[in-house]
Amino acid sequence: MRFSKRLFDLCFSVVAVIILSPVLFIIAILVWVFVGTPILFKQERPGYKGRPFFIYKFRTMTDRLAPDGSLLPDAERLTPLGRFLRALSLDELPEVFNILRGEMSIVGPRPLLMEYLERYSPEQMRRHNMLPGLTGWAQVNGRNAITWQDKFKLDVWYVDNWSFWLDIKIVLTTFWKVVTREGILQEGHATSKYFMGDKD
Repeated sequence: MRFSKRLFDLCFSVVAVIILSPVLFIIAILVWVFVGTPILFKQERPGYKGRPFFIYKFRTMTDRLAPDGSLLPDAERLTPLGRFLRALSLDELPEVFNILRGEMSIVGPRPLLMEYLERYSPEQMRRHNMLPGLTGWAQVNGRNAITWQDKFKLDVWYVDNWSFWLDIKIVLTTFWKVVTREGILQEGHATSKYFMGDKD
């Protein structure tokens, strides 16, 4: 079963790179002009079994600093172009190269922040029993509009109930969710709210 998932990832991502190459190039130019360099945002994230890897996205925020030298809040650093890219999930497109490298899958629990690892319950930690995904069961069932606890329950359900046809269903549903821009942001937040543990 896992072989069919990897084969699907490779076929899908190779085709995606070929088809989306002009789009990737145009977005890269726009980011360079309106956001600046570096064009790509690179950050360490936990992958399969919590092992770290570097995820790549298009930059959506500037590095503007407050008078005290600290970074300004996300809402103030998020650019109009960045907001547009996030609304259509276009900032995530460079992750297709993480998929080609075997660090991610097309479908799986989203790779979050390294500091979250120590905050998961043993049950929540099971979300790392599969490769992280470009999209996932939680993303098509509420995405950022639901609580962290509900997201993790959906992630673990996916790990326990994975099938090839479930992945196909999630991919097709993802396209619809992107078009309708459903669940992109949590109300009152420019970016996802930080997970502080089960009491969050």
